Amino acid sequence: MSTTTRAAVVESGGAPFTLSEVVLDQPAQGEVLVRMVAAGLCHTDLGVAGGGLPFPLPGVLGHEGAGVVEAVGPGVTSVVPGDHVVLSFTSCGDCANCRDGHPAYCATWLPLNLLGGRRADGTSTISRDGEELGGHFFGQSSFAEHALVDERGLVKVDPDVPLDSIAPLGCGVQTGVGAVWNVLEPRAGSTLVVLGAGAVGLSAVMAAALTPATTVIAVDKVGGRLDLAKELGATHTVNASEVADITEAIMEITGGRGADGVVETTGSVFVLRKGVDALAARGTLVIVGAPPFGTEVSLDVNGMLGGKRVVGLTLGDNEIQTAIPVLVQLVKEGRLPLDRLISRYKFEDIGQAVADMSGGRSIKPVLTF
Repeated sequence: MSTTTRAAVVESGGAPFTLSEVVLDQPAQGEVLVRMVAAGLCHTDLGVAGGGLPFPLPGVLGHEGAGVVEAVGPGVTSVVPGDHVVLSFTSCGDCANCRDGHPAYCATWLPLNLLGGRRADGTSTISRDGEELGGHFFGQSSFAEHALVDERGLVKVDPDVPLDSIAPLGCGVQTGVGAVWNVLEPRAGSTLVVLGAGAVGLSAVMAAALTPATTVIAVDKVGGRLDLAKELGATHTVNASEVADITEAIMEITGGRGADGVVETTGSVFVLRKGVDALAARGTLVIVGAPPFGTEVSLDVNGMLGGKRVVGLTLGDNEIQTAIPVLVQLVKEGRLPLDRLISRYKFEDIGQAVADMSGGRSIKPVLTF
């Protein structure tokens, strides 16, 4: 049975989000109908809405959802109606990377999550006035009062934890955390640098504070965000608008040695290059920020010969069934103070949330339903 609900629709690239009545298809094999309680707003949503990626529009975005299961389709075994769930990315489950525990590198990740707008079989999940809309965004399209979600893309969570406090775990937070825990894996005494103190960068700072790293340097242009970074675990900060060169500033803090690990979240190739230059011998930079497709960066080849590594990352390279419950537990215990990043907005105020995020007034907007 189909479900009529209300969604925030983007009509075309560059158009605003507008609320509209839509119809969700009935849950198919392996799908779950979720009543949304909260949904985080991410820069990826804004990039697609702005026309920066070829997602089919008109369409419904949203990929940091959290809600309550209302119905399940055939073959679903992991959840039942009434369960609280966090929604994340989907994957095929059958390719080599999925079987190896790395679903963020699924062979069909791009069409299933970011570009396709439909199920893997080509069918549509959302329509309006009889016309199909782009949907199935990250297997969820959670900017709606109800979402049709792939079972592989949702995780049952502790019902005692408020859903509006953990919705951002679906993308941005787990990305920043995974960059530190899954890639850099700091040893005792390590020095880490986080370039950009937005939601992903501050998540990386919080993650670093839970490791044996002894020096955590946050870099940003906004003083208020750097102050927050200090409160969340950064031992040092660099205001990029106040120093002549961020590489030199990092070198000064580290006594000329450089950083063991760098997390680049800004999407700026200029900043990325500065981060690579600030690496210590055998250091690793993790690329998280995504510039427009086709963007290239130049590197000093001889400078890389000291064992430096540059690694790309998607969604923290997390296996969500394992990672997200751990993050929920850390939020519950106050050891991952995610609420410090969140600003809450009613679903009807999505336009204001977008404006505040774009203007830097909100680090992580969360829509509530």
